[in-house]
Amino acid sequence: MSSHGDDDIPSGIGAPARRALAGAGYTTLPQVASMTEQQLLQLHGMGPKAIRRLRAALAERGLTLADQET
Repeated sequence: MSSHGDDDIPSGIGAPARRALAGAGYTTLPQVASMTEQQLLQLHGMGPKAIRRLRAALAERGLTLADQET
């Protein structure tokens, strides 16, 4: 995977969390933005650190999780 788009899940997210997202069909940040924190936490491999990094990556693109106030 040599080419990554701006909306791809950032590589700074741990491998277990990336696999959990991909396994659930979420491969881009806009897709992740449709989820709530609770939904993310239900994915095996997703923890608080990964969620913090996802929130930061979403914020850089002007996005938030579905349950986060804008």
